[in-house]
Amino acid sequence: MKQALISPAEQVYKYDGTLLGERVAETTATPFEVAPPLFWTDCNDDVQADQWYYDPATYQIDPIPLPPPPPPPVPTDAPVVI
Repeated sequence: MKQALISPAEQVYKYDGTLLGERVAETTATPFEVAPPLFWTDCNDDVQADQWYYDPATYQIDPIPLPPPPPPPVPTDAPVVI
């Protein structure tokens, strides 16, 4: 199991502006001393920095949701309706 370095001063937001939690700044198998307010917490081996966030309400590390895909492009040969 790895350790995730949490940075409470850096907030993570969803693509629509909703606050998700706090930044996962680094992950490692061997934690090192950090200054407050940074802290280490256990995480799964698949957690990667800046792709996951720490939810202080649930004490869980979750993936940052991806934005929805863009709409398909309008064909350039489509007839123009006036």
